[in-house]
Amino acid sequence: MIINIEDFIEAQKNSSINIIDIRNKYQYDLGHIDRAKNISMSNLLTNPKYYLNKADVYYIYCQCGTSSKKVVDMLNNLGYRTISITGGYNSYQKIKSS
Repeated sequence: MIINIEDFIEAQKNSSINIIDIRNKYQYDLGHIDRAKNISMSNLLTNPKYYLNKADVYYIYCQCGTSSKKVVDMLNNLGYRTISITGGYNSYQKIKSS
């Protein structure tokens, strides 16, 4: 499942949503979406049950949306409820800077 950046920003107004940044720590430290947890793509895919609960919904993003789409497809096939943010952090930055 995917969501565009405008719809994500609307959903983000709900303070209880789960947001995961799958980029590396360096990229995360340079800037990230508010309240996002940094979990590397490899850690998340290697041991999803450690980080995710199948009853919860998670919004996942990377830098441009390509990796998060692949991760979401894999996790959803395992029974998790995840949503990829189209355009990733790049789209978020564009919206927030305009």
